[in-house]
Amino acid sequence: MTQNNKKDVWYQSNRKGGLRRFALAITTFNILGHTVFGFEQSWGQPLIALATAYSTELLIEFIDALTNRRPPRFAGGFSTLIDFLLSAHITGLAVAMLIYANDRLFPIAFATAAAMSSKVIFRVSLRNGSRHFFNPSNFGITLTLLLFPWVGIAPPYHFTENLSGMGDWILPGLIVISGTFLNVRFTKRIPLIAAWLGGFAIQALLRSVIFGTPTVAAWLPMTGLAFVLYTFYMVTDPSTTPSDPLKQVIFGGGVAAAYALLMMVHVVFGLFFALTVVCALRGLGIYVRSVVLSRAVSSGTAVQGPTAIRGSES
Repeated sequence: MTQNNKKDVWYQSNRKGGLRRFALAITTFNILGHTVFGFEQSWGQPLIALATAYSTELLIEFIDALTNRRPPRFAGGFSTLIDFLLSAHITGLAVAMLIYANDRLFPIAFATAAAMSSKVIFRVSLRNGSRHFFNPSNFGITLTLLLFPWVGIAPPYHFTENLSGMGDWILPGLIVISGTFLNVRFTKRIPLIAAWLGGFAIQALLRSVIFGTPTVAAWLPMTGLAFVLYTFYMVTDPSTTPSDPLKQVIFGGGVAAAYALLMMVHVVFGLFFALTVVCALRGLGIYVRSVVLSRAVSSGTAVQGPTAIRGSES
């Protein structure tokens, strides 16, 4: 087995393991959220999100398989189908959990469909194919917030609305522990998390010094459960973030910087818009680098072979 094949097997194994555990965690959190924690959305919203996510993912894969005359990736038995739908399952529940559209279902379905479609529409070429560069659930949420001004984000308090006392500490603690385990064991995104948290704290201090923003108020979002979920389960998406530790630091710091700029111009929902902006810039950077390297290779001025364009993967 070649070195590249070993890396592919390791990536697929860790990706599948991470997706399974992430899907279990977000499913459990949603069920407890609607029955215990105090989620204010109706049961219909996660159900419509899941139905939209599953159907969109299956339809896209069916069309792609038919176009390329290959078997669909969901074929091969029930377990294969379940593994294929894990990503869609996570995206659908994340969208339904984070968006608040009163009792309406269409914005939830729209956000979920946009999230799943973004993986096909917004892609950049790599040496071994192509990859989407927008975080799907974050993109769907961002587009929905822009197109439907009356739609908002679920209020931070609703994640623990029915909890009190030690429950207010135990639940965030469990999410931090599980999120840390997933990112250490599977996604390998701890440098990104550290850079994001450090960058957020620093930008809060700078805004306090420059603009007179109360430091406690600028740090306050870090104490919310929504921020914890965003930190460990959204900004660290391994499919749309760099794998190189240094680039992870740049990415995490970039999201914090983008958030600060959005706050300075009074843009609400800064967490989601900041991640969308940084993902877009990263995708543009990968595209430009790929074009430059391809032209260099074709003109004979660059080293031939996979090592010449390996950097475009991350």
